[in-house]
Amino acid sequence: MADPLRILLLTPDAERFRGALTLAAAQAALGGEVALFLQLDAVALLRHPVEGPRDGAHVAAGLPPLATLLHDAMTLGVAISVCQSGLSLVALSADVLPQGVVVSGPVGWLRDTAHLGPVTIA
Repeated sequence: MADPLRILLLTPDAERFRGALTLAAAQAALGGEVALFLQLDAVALLRHPVEGPRDGAHVAAGLPPLATLLHDAMTLGVAISVCQSGLSLVALSADVLPQGVVVSGPVGWLRDTAHLGPVTIA
C-alpha cells in the first residue's frame, strides 16, 4: 500500500492544480489515502465550469482536461476540501461546488487529516 498524502494548494494556478490532481490521483491509484485542500483564492479553481487555460494543449497532447482530471481523482478516492473563507473571498457558495467537495477550514482540515502525515504545498 502506498503512503498517505496531504496536499495544500495556495494559489488559483490551474497548472499547479493540474499537477496536484495528477499526483493525488496517482497516489490514490497506488492505494494511498489522499487529501487535497484548496486555500483562499485557490477555491476559485472549482468555479463552474472547471477548466484550465491550457486545457487545449493538454488535450492535444493526449492528456485530460482539468475537469476530467478532477473527476477522475475524486473517483479514485481523493478527498477534496475547500476553505470556507475562500468560498466567500471568491464569491462562491458550497452548493455550486462539484459533488463530493467538502467545505472546511484550515484547522479542521489539518485536524481531520493529521493521520496522513506532513503537508505538501503545491
